[in-house]
Amino acid sequence: MIEKNDLFDYGLKIYQNREYFKFSIDSILLAEFVKIKKGYKILDLCTGNAPIPLILASKFDAISIDAIEIQKEVFNLANESIKENELDDIIKLYNCDAKDFIGQDKYDCIICNPPYFKNIENSYKNTNSIKKLARHEIAITLEDIFKITKRNIKETGAFYLVHRIERMLETVELCQKYKLGIRKIVLIQTKNDNSTEFFLLEASNYKKDDLKIEIVNILNRKTYQNIFKEE
Repeated sequence: MIEKNDLFDYGLKIYQNREYFKFSIDSILLAEFVKIKKGYKILDLCTGNAPIPLILASKFDAISIDAIEIQKEVFNLANESIKENELDDIIKLYNCDAKDFIGQDKYDCIICNPPYFKNIENSYKNTNSIKKLARHEIAITLEDIFKITKRNIKETGAFYLVHRIERMLETVELCQKYKLGIRKIVLIQTKNDNSTEFFLLEASNYKKDDLKIEIVNILNRKTYQNIFKEE
């Protein structure tokens, strides 16, 4: 069943289907985490129903966003949301396999909230094919994301990722392999026991590592806007 929902507290509407994979707090935090400047050309990989492009397009002026979603059903929802919020002059959607995508120009910023779980044989996977593809690395792997990024990013471009904490070491190794210097990692805590559920990563193309690590607990927050604003 398709619903028109509020996109958190941004004053935006987003179309979602109860039977599909809905946007969650990790997408909101990633959208708040990225650093955008006027004139930036942005690429959002694995966009889903486009919560990240919607948020960025509503917050920043004079930017352009390309977004890729492989699943036609989810792509259609994203298109409806973009039209509903009158942001189709800023956001351009592509219904394609991101592994085949080559932009007309290089991007200042590439963002990704990817499938979190490896496609391990005999491991449990959701019987819903839409959810299964969104959650598991069936159509795209973490290393694929790095390959796509390296092919499409400007020489001085930035890369932003959100992922589960158990994939952090693998992510760091891939940054080293593809020459993306890590600038910041934010550990996100969502429980009273201070355990870390997932992390946010900022990296720069062809830059040396200059790592800063922060810990943010979001358990009792009522809003996430400007949560990473630097003083």
